[in-house]
Parts: sequence; C-alpha cells; structure tokens
Amino acid sequence: MSEKVLFLAHTEADAGLSRTALEALTAAQSIGNNLVVGLVGARVSTADSIGGCGAMRFMAVQGDEFAQPRYATDAAAAELLCRESGATIVIAPHTSRWARVLPGVAQRLGGRIDTHITAVAANGGLAVNRWYYRQRMEAVLVRPERPWFLLLDGGVAPAYIGEPAAVNIDYFAPEITAALLRTTVVGKQAPQAEQQTIRPDAALLFVAGAGWTKKQKDGRPHVEEAAQLISGFLEVSKASLGSSKSLVDLSGEGQAVLPFLSHLNQVGQTGSTPRHPKGLATCCHGEEPHVVGWRFIKDRRAVNLDPNCGWARGKADVLYVADAFEVMARVNALLNTNLSACVERLR
Repeated sequence: MSEKVLFLAHTEADAGLSRTALEALTAAQSIGNNLVVGLVGARVSTADSIGGCGAMRFMAVQGDEFAQPRYATDAAAAELLCRESGATIVIAPHTSRWARVLPGVAQRLGGRIDTHITAVAANGGLAVNRWYYRQRMEAVLVRPERPWFLLLDGGVAPAYIGEPAAVNIDYFAPEITAALLRTTVVGKQAPQAEQQTIRPDAALLFVAGAGWTKKQKDGRPHVEEAAQLISGFLEVSKASLGSSKSLVDLSGEGQAVLPFLSHLNQVGQTGSTPRHPKGLATCCHGEEPHVVGWRFIKDRRAVNLDPNCGWARGKADVLYVADAFEVMARVNALLNTNLSACVERLR
C-alpha cells in the first residue's frame, strides 16, 4: 500500500512559507504521488505559490486564532488536518512552533513521531536518517506504526521552486472554545538588529575560537580589539556568529570574554549544528567536539597561526596560516571601502 503524505506547514507573518518549510515540501514530494498540503495560519493565500507542487489536495485552517503560536489552537488545527487527510506520513519543518505541538498530536492519533530528521528515502519503503550523541552517530530509522510524523531539519533538501498555480483549498474549522484561547501573545521582545548575532539564514557562519582572548604576539591579550573586529565584520557582512565551547566557557572561569557571546552561539558537540552554505573559523584549533558542528556546512575555511591544527588535517577545505587579528582587520577595511563605494554610486 502506498503512503499518503501530508505536508503540514504554518504560514509566517507575511502569509508566506519559510525556507525550511519549502525544503520540507521538496522532501515530501520525493516520497510518493499521494501528496496532500495542509496549511495553518491567519492567512493561507500563499497556497498558490506552491500550487505546482503536484499535490492532489490542498487543505487549510485559517483565522486570527492561528496567527500566533499557541499549543491548544495549533494542536487542534493540526489534528483536524491529519484526520481529514487520512495521511499515513506527516512531513513538517522542524520549527519551534511545530516541535512544541506535533508530539502531542501524534499521541492523540496513536501515531509515532521522530524529530531532527536529516534525510528521507523512499526506495522500497520509507526510511529516514537522524543523528544521535551530539551528531556523532547517524541512524537509519523505519517504523511500521502509522501515522508517522517527521520533523525535518533545515538543509535536508533544496527549497521548493515552482511556478505559481491557482488551487482550490478545502477549509476546515476546528472547534475553538474560550479555554483554548487562554494563552495570548501580548508582545514580542527582540534585540536590536546590530545586537542580533545568530542569523540562521545568513550565507556565512563566522566562528570565533578561544584564541581571540589569548595572549597575542606582544604577550598581552587584546579582547577589546577582538570584539571590535568581530562585531565590525558581523555588522557589515551580516554573517551569523558561532563560537567554540572553550571560548564560551571562559566566562565561568572568570576570564575576559567577548561581550556579545553566549552559550546560544556555541557550535559543536554540545552546541548547535548549523547549516550555512559557508563557514569561516578563526582562532579555532579544529578540535573534534567543535568541528562536529560543521557537518552540514559545505565550504569550510579556517584562519589559524598553527599549520598543524586540526583544521589542516582534512577538516577544512582551505586553511589560511595567518594572524586572525591582521586578517580580519584587512577584511573589514576592504568591506567598508566597497560599502562606501556602493553608497557613493547610489548618491
């Protein structure tokens, strides 16, 4: 019996779909021809933008109650779409919104769920890949239970690109009682743009290692200069900032640290596993616990004074044996010069 696949996504504030959702749609297409699209949000007008995906049916739960993430309403919407679609496989992007809701929906439907899926294959039966032990071991999973919910990490497949096409949407309305609306969103707090250092959609991941805070050629540390160089580069390049565990942990040892770093920036065995197209490590020695977080970065480069560091042993595509302070100072100068030239042209 062929699987019936439900691609389940929530719309963003602009009524569109995120890149992670479009990647999950591509993965859902690869499983079989029995594809159904289910959308949840305040508005689902974006359905036409994926109208050419080959889905046999488009379903939606729409309304102001579903504009903001809320477990009770999101669970009610997802459960209704899953029941009405009759799907045996539910594919969804691993967003914070779905990660909070879909495990409960799977329980309600008597199904199973697996999160952080990194690959999907449907040759002779559905199998998915998942990493364990902080990305050190990869497992291939199969399950006989249905429905099977799969939350896909970003970067699993190319984002869906197709011609828009008008679609007919079947709208459903779950019963929303006052009890389900007890949780309300009263506002959002976000850092200023210049203070935001974690940018999942950035083209480049810039990782700072503990070497930035160590003694330099003159025998003294230059933490303030390091902070200025790194923050200056991030401001102009709009890169995402990562860090090795050794640098983040310095704060607990009473040593000077970069003021804009936290454990949220940590990349590696005990941190995140980002999926930026390119990565640049500076003052990092390429230790295995740190490098394991680079598994899904395709173009890896590093700047380090030590030609025998871990990056030189097959872990980096290019290793620049140089002083990161001098390199980044030069890079910032070039970036600012080009930026000024562009501004002048616009004037």
